[in-house]
Amino acid sequence: MIVLHYTGMQDAASAIAQLANPEAKVSAHYVVTEDGQIIRMVAEDKRAWHAGRSHWRGVTDINSASIGIEIVNPGHEFGYRPFPDEQIDALIPLVAEIMATYHITRGNVVGHSDIAPARKRDPGELFPWGRLARHRLALPRPTRNLMDPNWSDAGFLLALERFGYEVTDPMAAVVAFQRRFRPELIDGEIDGETRSILLALLLPKPQGDD
Repeated sequence: MIVLHYTGMQDAASAIAQLANPEAKVSAHYVVTEDGQIIRMVAEDKRAWHAGRSHWRGVTDINSASIGIEIVNPGHEFGYRPFPDEQIDALIPLVAEIMATYHITRGNVVGHSDIAPARKRDPGELFPWGRLARHRLALPRPTRNLMDPNWSDAGFLLALERFGYEVTDPMAAVVAFQRRFRPELIDGEIDGETRSILLALLLPKPQGDD
């Protein structure tokens, strides 16, 4: 898997210092700065401590099965802002190379909030997942031929769990799904559009405008 994070600190230097500090007990394989520099922090064949308590598609020890990439951004706590083009331009080939090396599928390129919905919000609703999807480096947001399956709320949560999310905190799981696939409206409501997007993602070939 590849797990994308934002650093959530006031500047890049603070984030890098924290990730390099053994006493902090947090680390990642790469840091991507806002001007597009890529800093390798941990060798890819080593475990980094970036995922924490998390779950995705039945995997709970995600640190043992993933490459963690920290993207410099102050995050929701310190003035969340859009990710610069130079940063994403550097991230795209990095993700592409890691995916090719380890045969990672698009469905296993995720955000921290996808694997820990009750605890995390990063990389957040401003992250340009569509740019990665256009390069087949992430799942696209489905936009074509959407159809509401009219699931009950329990049925939706069952489908969401099948897709990959931990649903023990239902509201958090719905919010995390919307943050990723409908970022313009993150209200935790299981509405027709949210159901339609999930149904489309469960089909063999998700159709998006990417």
